Amino acid sequence: MYKELIFTGFGGQGIILAGFISGKAASIYQNLSATLTQNYGPESRGGACSAHLIVSDKEIFYPHVSHPDILVALSQEGFNQHKDKISKDGIIIIEQDLVKLKDEEKSNLPKIYPIPATRLAEEMGKKMVANIIALGYLTAVSKVISKEAMKEAIRESVPPGTEELNFKAFEIGFNYKNS
Repeated sequence: MYKELIFTGFGGQGIILAGFISGKAASIYQNLSATLTQNYGPESRGGACSAHLIVSDKEIFYPHVSHPDILVALSQEGFNQHKDKISKDGIIIIEQDLVKLKDEEKSNLPKIYPIPATRLAEEMGKKMVANIIALGYLTAVSKVISKEAMKEAIRESVPPGTEELNFKAFEIGFNYKNS
């Protein structure tokens, strides 16, 4: 198993944290190899950012994503920048309220899984957990990292006292049914 993932959005959405949690889940709690690189502009909030993760059951010799299998796009800019890099049999998860697809993109891109992560987070009263909702959805859709490993990495990575909120957000994403 060898998968390359890109998480993209804008500063303040927890994109880098989502990549970190996924890498931690894979490497520490699922005993896989993982590398994480991150890219962000000089702005801390509102600027484009991305986290690039490789997960493998073998040693990883080159740490940079070159042929991504999975894209998690929580912003239009990030989607536009990375959509054409995803393998034809890959997976694209989009924040459906923030990423709008053109008609021609729907037929030319791999399978797209939309989720209203921000809206679901707002319904919970905490917009800041949209990234964790997206992680839950990613876990259910891709099956690259186990649910148990992801939850353990979330528990270890979020601020103390927010674990239950984040577990609830993860479950909302994991159980989201795309209609």
